[in-house]
Amino acid sequence: MRAEIIAVGTELLLGQIANTNAQFLSQKLAQIGVGVYFHTVVGDNSERLLQVIRLAAERSDLVIFSGGLGPTQDDLTKETVAAYVGVDLVTDANAMKYIEDFFTQRGIVMTENNRKQALVLAGSHVLPNDFGMAPGMAIRHDSTTFVLLPGPPSELYPMVDRYVMPYLIDLLPEKQVFHSRVFRFYGIGESALEERLLDLIEKQDNPTIAPYAKEFEVTLRVTARAATAEAGEALILPVEKEIRDRVGQYIYGTGEDSSLHEVLINELRKRGESIACAESCTGGTVASLITSVPGSSSVFRGGIVCYTNEVKNQVLGVSEEVLATEGAVSEQTAKLLAENVREKLGTTYGVSVTGVAGPDSSEGKPVGLVYVGIAAEGLPTVVKELRLAGRRQAIVGRAAKFALFYALQMQKER
Repeated sequence: MRAEIIAVGTELLLGQIANTNAQFLSQKLAQIGVGVYFHTVVGDNSERLLQVIRLAAERSDLVIFSGGLGPTQDDLTKETVAAYVGVDLVTDANAMKYIEDFFTQRGIVMTENNRKQALVLAGSHVLPNDFGMAPGMAIRHDSTTFVLLPGPPSELYPMVDRYVMPYLIDLLPEKQVFHSRVFRFYGIGESALEERLLDLIEKQDNPTIAPYAKEFEVTLRVTARAATAEAGEALILPVEKEIRDRVGQYIYGTGEDSSLHEVLINELRKRGESIACAESCTGGTVASLITSVPGSSSVFRGGIVCYTNEVKNQVLGVSEEVLATEGAVSEQTAKLLAENVREKLGTTYGVSVTGVAGPDSSEGKPVGLVYVGIAAEGLPTVVKELRLAGRRQAIVGRAAKFALFYALQMQKER
């Protein structure tokens, strides 16, 4: 099945909002093995929208619209689709009742244009909107299925999960189970990961392999179509082995919603271990990520932001000689910070970050040079040198996540 996503809204073309709906829909379709071949954004203009619909119908089996179902005059999606497929718009009784009740309960007079939101394509499959007024709808015309969804993500996301996905699965030629596994990577970019796995991605059929980047990380979803979950698992296992053989050192976890800091905290909990951090250039970002995980207090003793040399020396015991000869941004300083914060706070692991986040160089060292130290009870301290690119905020974010990633790697060695 070839799918296409059309986002409707002039505000998208003006850059006033980001098209996150298309990203979400692509990910959801990948989970059930439906390939998305085109993303289109079109403004609130019926003539241009009609041109886009005609082109989409020629090349795609499934066309999903987001936006343009509201009550105002510039909401034209269902009117334009209705004209294309040659059906009338009719009032959906359930949607109309929901809209009327909404205004009655709040003691607000309903304006006439709100009735427009209850209109649906005659003969369409109506998709309830549990978090808004305009229902979604799906209709088949010739060889193309059109699915119309509201624009606000707070309405679109639950509608897709609850109603659209089951509807689409029923459209597939065989009633199959879609079994997925998500692999989460750090320390390797999306392009480098793709290069290592390019032959697997190019010859994919079943399972399918879908990589995508997310906040300095890369995620890989492997999805198998099979008669049962067990059969799907059997299809995924050899692909998983091949992936782990090639890039397993960068995999920090598997799971839909797990993050790097959540995986680390959960592993520390399981093993009854603890962690502390000493941060210079990241300014508390590592500690902030850790403490964003509920229950992290059971494993996180605390962190010290050692932004100045005085704090590095007086609080964390980095000698004036080391700071003068090696510098605050150095392998030796990172080593001592990690070891001393671990000892001072009595933890299993000590993590340190010191570097140059920019915008200017420091100690004659370039922007993006960062050292991450990992000290662990019973193991030699490891210091990693990073050469990071980007603006200050990006360098800080990447450095903090590298610290968590290296801590997780050290944990696997204990």
